[in-house]
Amino acid sequence: MRFLRPSVAGSVLVVGALSLLVAGSTRVANAQSDPSAGTWKLNAAKSKYDPGPTPKSSTLTITVTGKQIHVVSKGVDGEGKPTGLEYTGSVDSKDVPVTGSPAYDTTAMKRLDPNTVASTRKKAGKVVQTAKRAVSADGKTMTVTTTGTDEKGRKIKNVAVYDKQ
Repeated sequence: MRFLRPSVAGSVLVVGALSLLVAGSTRVANAQSDPSAGTWKLNAAKSKYDPGPTPKSSTLTITVTGKQIHVVSKGVDGEGKPTGLEYTGSVDSKDVPVTGSPAYDTTAMKRLDPNTVASTRKKAGKVVQTAKRAVSADGKTMTVTTTGTDEKGRKIKNVAVYDKQ
């Protein structure tokens, strides 16, 4: 009996440690399975905004928790005004609310392949923009191509290139 107790205690410790390891690796695997997770800064020199001007700065922070993708964008537009938006959703093509964007109030994401997500953006239920977010094979660059109309009703075709931080 005396020898049984330490081995039982050891087994409990091993099982507990393995449980924590598996839980931690699942979170890491989810984050690693979405190459867009992380912080991205706009590379204005490589980006094209039609019509302009190109934003002075933009930082995207994408956090993946399980199947949920949380996106926060902060920056300064081409006229020097602060910008920002935020939303949380999954790649299930369902509309989720967006806060902070004057151009759209919902977005719906759909995964096209492991590195690419397409989005449909709506304002008051009407599609106003489509966007495609593609991460390069090496994971260092993300390109967001947006077409549609902006909050002023102007046609847009923007190609925003972001560098991983």
